[in-house]
Amino acid sequence: MHAWPASEVPALPGKGRDLTIHDTATGGPVTLDPGPVARIYVCGITPYDATHIGHAATYNAFDLVQRVWLDTKRQVHYVQNVTDVDDPLLERAARDNVDWVSLAEQETTLFREDMTALRMLPPRHYIGAVEAIPGIVPLVERLRDSGAAYELDGDVYFSVEADPHFGGVANLDAAAMRLLSAERGGDPDRPGKKNPLDPMLWMAAREGEPSWDGASLGRGRPGWHIECVAIALDHLGMGFDVQGGGSDLAFPHHEMGASHAQALTGEFPMAKAYVHAGMVGLDGHKMSKSRGNLVFVSALRRDGVDPAAIRLALLSHHYRADWEWTDQVLRDAVARLERWRAAVSRPDGPSAEALVDEIRAALADDLDAPSALLAVDRWAALQEERGGTDEGAPGVVSRAVDALMGVAL
Repeated sequence: MHAWPASEVPALPGKGRDLTIHDTATGGPVTLDPGPVARIYVCGITPYDATHIGHAATYNAFDLVQRVWLDTKRQVHYVQNVTDVDDPLLERAARDNVDWVSLAEQETTLFREDMTALRMLPPRHYIGAVEAIPGIVPLVERLRDSGAAYELDGDVYFSVEADPHFGGVANLDAAAMRLLSAERGGDPDRPGKKNPLDPMLWMAAREGEPSWDGASLGRGRPGWHIECVAIALDHLGMGFDVQGGGSDLAFPHHEMGASHAQALTGEFPMAKAYVHAGMVGLDGHKMSKSRGNLVFVSALRRDGVDPAAIRLALLSHHYRADWEWTDQVLRDAVARLERWRAAVSRPDGPSAEALVDEIRAALADDLDAPSALLAVDRWAALQEERGGTDEGAPGVVSRAVDALMGVAL
């Protein structure tokens, strides 16, 4: 599966700072030192509907991670998946009487278009669950053969007790885990499971549903968590720098994925930092496909909204915060974009050296994009009030905003 085209990242004078970021597993900040190649895995979409603002906010957060790393002169090895076979996709296709493969392709194409418009840097490897199945099957077999997994009526389940570190990502108690498992795709009440929290690794073929050759597992399709584990281990290996996604993925998805990987390899941890973006709400509720309270990126673009303004709206909230999308949020972003573009359109202006350092410092401090925006606001206000004599300053500001925050002025 191919990703989307990369926008150019302008080179800036000097060098950025190492990233300190909040790690869900430890509950506090960690300063990452990836070495010459930084490795990041971000969980992708299940393509049964268009990209909404909640998705965009998540991918914006991890785009900032990449940009901070690139500014430190590192290479970035970024991997993202597409869950192109899963119950929600099959259910939507059945509801709309369309082919599930066509639906997945259609929505993945739209996602790529939205990411391109928003200037999100593409992953080096963009992998669909279906194409990953040949690599998933042997991992499930290994887990089963080692005793870390077991069969139940033809399905294969992972035993959470096989990983001594289970529970260390989200740090939830058993009651909370059981509740979230039921809400987020698990089946804690299924009779015969060794532990209610045990997640499915391989689902035996069901009548009327797609299935693939599972070798000794029989025909079926993979569970959700093992999909990402197989892709991450294949392309990044253990101990990669950041496992990223929305905060609703901390449990069960990232918790289970970490345990799968750790049981498979005997190594710990799967990732050095588990980083989670907050949820975006609309009309008092989390924006979600099940509720239908969505603002689609593609719809905003069709209405003529500049993608740079959409990106500024996302950047105006800290990535870990839960926040509400409103018309005022977008109006403020449009106005900010106009002020910034007017400020950099002049031939000279106030010196930009200190501003670039402020942006770098803000983003290196747990991706504090709102503080970075305020720093640019102050420079733009000085430009409007009295200008300056540095002929290169507006160009430096424009390149810095593009390189570090992905906003084209």
